Amino acid sequence: MEKQADLSGRTVAIPETRELDMFARMLEERGAIAVRCPLVAIRDTPDAAPVEAWLRRFNDGGCDDLILLTGEGVRRLADFARRAGSEPAFVARLGAVRKITRGPKPARALRELGLGVDLPASDPTTKGVIATLSPLALAGRRIGVQLYPDQTHEELLGFLADAGAIADPVTPYVYASASEDGRVVDLIESLAAGAVDIVAFTSAPQVRRLIAVAEARGLTAKLRQGLALTRLAAVGPVVAGELTRFGARVEIAPKERFFMKPLINAMIEAAGR
Repeated sequence: MEKQADLSGRTVAIPETRELDMFARMLEERGAIAVRCPLVAIRDTPDAAPVEAWLRRFNDGGCDDLILLTGEGVRRLADFARRAGSEPAFVARLGAVRKITRGPKPARALRELGLGVDLPASDPTTKGVIATLSPLALAGRRIGVQLYPDQTHEELLGFLADAGAIADPVTPYVYASASEDGRVVDLIESLAAGAVDIVAFTSAPQVRRLIAVAEARGLTAKLRQGLALTRLAAVGPVVAGELTRFGARVEIAPKERFFMKPLINAMIEAAGR
């Protein structure tokens, strides 16, 4: 039997933050040289009052449906509820409303709470959420929307307004820079020097942070050069879209099931080509 292709000797840069060590270990088990460069950290929103007020409305039956865009958002809302002493009520109410999820991460976070998904998006993107909701009668329905920072979400909120729904958005976390700019510059220099075989992006904010530092330091051309020299792996279509908008070519991505293990499998498959 032919030996399965692996990642032996390949240098893989990983901008992941929350599951950095796990991702690095998974890559190293396949022989890769993992270069850690966490680009984005996640923090509770500094203004807790709006989140706490949203939780009170939600727990009191203020929503018929709940759109969950990220797993991190589900966990942060549960953490806020736990600190407020209302986690049992929050989980019970989560079980009662119709839950619409964008991709596998919020679905996995719901499973951690012992809950399932009622309506998964047809595609793990905001457009996929809208496409899934479009055939439904939404007029007059009260819809909670768990948002994430660094985006306006005009498309989704505009769709709900046009459909006659009453949206109640909440943003439970913010992004913070996890690496000093110097470390990001070092990554850009390594890419431009051809010292990295693959960059494995697992979230769109990682891409935006890399581009922002390059622009601030006058290194945009060098970043484009480095990305052109390097095989780019994206965990899913949202991340791939962010890279494509910058003019980069994504060569490696899972065909389905958009999380780390399928991404690594896609990288192993690509390494054999």
